Amino acid sequence: MQKTVVADRKGEKTTFSGAEFLMEALKKENVDVIFGYPGGAVLPIYDKLYSSGLFHILTRHEQGAVHAAEGYARITGKPGVVIVTSGPGATNIVTGLADAMIDSLPLVVISGQVATTVIGSDAFQEADVLGITTPITKHNYQVRNPEDLPRIIKEAFYIASSGRPGPVLIDIPKDMAILQGTAEMDPEMDLPGYQPTTKPNYLQIRKLVEAVSSAKKPVILAGAGVHHAKAANLLKEYAEQQGLPVVHTLLGLGGFPAEHPQFVGMGGMHGSYAANMALSECDLLINIGARFDDRLTGNLNYFAKKAVVAHVDIDPAEIGKNVPTQIPVVGSAKEALEELIAQSGKKPEISSWRKQLDEWNEKYPLRYEEEEGVLKPQRVIQMLHEKTSGEAIVTTDVGQHQMWAAQYYRFNKPDSWVTSGGLGTMGFGLPASIGAQLASSDRTVLSISGDGGFQMTNQELSVIAEMNLPIKIVILNNGALGMVRQWQELFHGERYSHSLFQSQPDFVKLADAYGIPAFRASTEEEAERIMDEAMSIKGPVLLDIHVKQKENVYPMVAAGKGLHEMEGV
Repeated sequence: MQKTVVADRKGEKTTFSGAEFLMEALKKENVDVIFGYPGGAVLPIYDKLYSSGLFHILTRHEQGAVHAAEGYARITGKPGVVIVTSGPGATNIVTGLADAMIDSLPLVVISGQVATTVIGSDAFQEADVLGITTPITKHNYQVRNPEDLPRIIKEAFYIASSGRPGPVLIDIPKDMAILQGTAEMDPEMDLPGYQPTTKPNYLQIRKLVEAVSSAKKPVILAGAGVHHAKAANLLKEYAEQQGLPVVHTLLGLGGFPAEHPQFVGMGGMHGSYAANMALSECDLLINIGARFDDRLTGNLNYFAKKAVVAHVDIDPAEIGKNVPTQIPVVGSAKEALEELIAQSGKKPEISSWRKQLDEWNEKYPLRYEEEEGVLKPQRVIQMLHEKTSGEAIVTTDVGQHQMWAAQYYRFNKPDSWVTSGGLGTMGFGLPASIGAQLASSDRTVLSISGDGGFQMTNQELSVIAEMNLPIKIVILNNGALGMVRQWQELFHGERYSHSLFQSQPDFVKLADAYGIPAFRASTEEEAERIMDEAMSIKGPVLLDIHVKQKENVYPMVAAGKGLHEMEGV
């Protein structure tokens, strides 16, 4: 690298190429892994990456790179970093950006672009990445001066990880990576229009404290915001201080121990009876870090109609967006919980309410019908929980297996559950497991997929094999797009239009082609044996577990129904 002075002294300037500025700026942000895929527009960047000392993982598809970065971000809380080339390289990350945006995951994604001299001419592998990604990023940039890169990178990491986290994209034209400039490596940030509120208003917290003290049927609804704020311990402390029952959203699982006596269950479309009745019958609903999305609330005309609604969220745009809110609290879950604990207040008398919730859970537990000689998917998840003592990080794809994992893998620790919530992205689970394993190398990672979603990104088996990542890959193989098939059965007269696979690859042979040990099971005894075998192997293993095709996920709140109108309880 050609530099004029030492780069890390405040106020002194350095002369670098754009690509060199990028490498140095990433080092300043303590980036420990980059996921990416090179191409023509980013060759100058990859040339400097070669000798930078930064750790890069070559995924086998750009979508795999961005989902892996999401898995990393979800476990660490740090921005996942991605580099892709222009045109199709950039368009292949659109799904991951949209996924990260709706699930509030911090990413810094660097896309190559054609040279500034030909932007707008439909040059080879040109795409309007700013236009494409504006609705699905927290912010995006296009570099027009190499000297701007230190500032842009610094701002991007700050924006991605502060306030409500989200993805930031930086589009770098090829000539901007080659041209040299002179700039400070640690420039001042000036973002007057971006001032996220983290500390909640004292008076609003006081209102909430008083509402809790007088409530007869309060419930905490805890979402992913608890994880993003690293506030799981505070949530537990507050719930225990006040004796409050806790319901989780899908993305909130693990934020409160599932085996705690105050845990009611997961709410929403496939939530437990007790959890959904708690949301329906409560007189005070304390939402901490959840979005009130439609899969959680069901028909809004019936949602929490008896409750005073308090909503703690770092994003003021979410408060009152879907559900009228009487006690709005803008701030981080961490700081809000700290204030609630400090202000305390009179503990509510809710013994009869707690008793009612326990009775609902006892009378209407999560359940499934056992069938002689048939391996049920719910039982597979229970067995995985037993084999890992509930201590694994679980990543999933989207569909029936995702819901069964949420229902039957009892999460007692935060940062243990990595799934696609708002966008519902099939293909998410396998690459996300790579990022999760790199983020937490000492923990067992279970990648649970259906046979449909697994085939969308199964090329990332190559990365898992190459790095010998000890991920235990479990395919719940029912020969169908399970959730599509379930809806066709229940709402479309059992017309299974293109939801049943007529042929499937041999997943055991596929894993073997990548050099990954693999086993197949279709009975509980076989599943028990291959799980034990998998856990004894230090590297990656794939388990192809054949389960009943026409098993449905219950309980279920049908479209247009209220949470109190569950079927299959």
